[in-house]
Amino acid sequence: MAEKPKDTAGEMPLANASPANSFRPNDPARTARAIWYTAPGAVEIRLSELPSLEPGQAFVRTAFSGISRGTERLVISGAIGQQEWERMRAPLQEGAFPYPVKYGYCATGTVEEGPDALKGRAVFCLHPHQDRFIAPVEMLVPIPDSVPLRRATLAANMETALNAVWDSGASAGDRIVVVGAGIVGLLVGHLAARLPGADVTVVDVADRCDIVTSLGARFAAPADAPRGADVVFHTSASAAGLSTAIDCAGLEATVVELSWYGDKDVPASLGGAFHSQRLRLQSSQVGQVSPGRRPRWSYRRRIEKALALLAEPGLDALVADEIAFADAPVALPRILAPGAFGLAPVIRY
Repeated sequence: MAEKPKDTAGEMPLANASPANSFRPNDPARTARAIWYTAPGAVEIRLSELPSLEPGQAFVRTAFSGISRGTERLVISGAIGQQEWERMRAPLQEGAFPYPVKYGYCATGTVEEGPDALKGRAVFCLHPHQDRFIAPVEMLVPIPDSVPLRRATLAANMETALNAVWDSGASAGDRIVVVGAGIVGLLVGHLAARLPGADVTVVDVADRCDIVTSLGARFAAPADAPRGADVVFHTSASAAGLSTAIDCAGLEATVVELSWYGDKDVPASLGGAFHSQRLRLQSSQVGQVSPGRRPRWSYRRRIEKALALLAEPGLDALVADEIAFADAPVALPRILAPGAFGLAPVIRY
């Protein structure tokens, strides 16, 4: 369960920050630096005091945290509708929508204090962008030795992609189209291409042929998108992309919508052949797992599987860009600006 919003009035000025290596268990004066979205287009690094380490908790020094370009673009622009404020709270988030809010949910790092079984372990945690933090041990998922910490920041995205494949019913031999070659779209294409005999095409307005091919799929521009697909995934977060996805679907096919639009209304092309083709439009998101898996697949099992699926070295191409933590107040508004292009970068601590 997410924390309740925290009163940030007592935050310490940056000049009073403790050295990065000054952590001492049960030292009430230790501090952490975190990224806060404070107004439309505004980002700050704020200091706050870490609580004392309690039984059942661990202290983690962060190595990388992933930036969710789609979700955090909505956060920085204040485009999360009020009716979604509670549902969109990230685990261990502080503050409240619209601002100020400490957000993020893709942190990797090393456990420095806590239970012996976790000390020294590389872990993934759903935690906002922060250079060190304390979290319940049940939220810390060990990262396999075969997965570097930077690549492991994709775990939440991989979980989303895995659930989308479950929602779609895609199977061996299917003709599959993915519209949108962002992080989630590329991961969906990567997973779908591993279904035996599947014919997978990833469609995007940008030329991402090389990366799509390296992940095992084919690439096409929207004008060349294949038709008659058994399953179509839409991840572009645009009305044009959704229209392309519907056009790609074959008779009685499923179109899985993964895009999150915030408070924006998006027109859907439900005229033309939508009804005569008997198409099925299926939403997909990890807050509710595919019903066929829900009784058996806990969050822990899903995120462990997502991390294991990141063992493929070729996935490093999805996290090739990184920014220094200290540069975030300048870099994040640029990266998350409307129309800004690129795959999801990571923050290096």
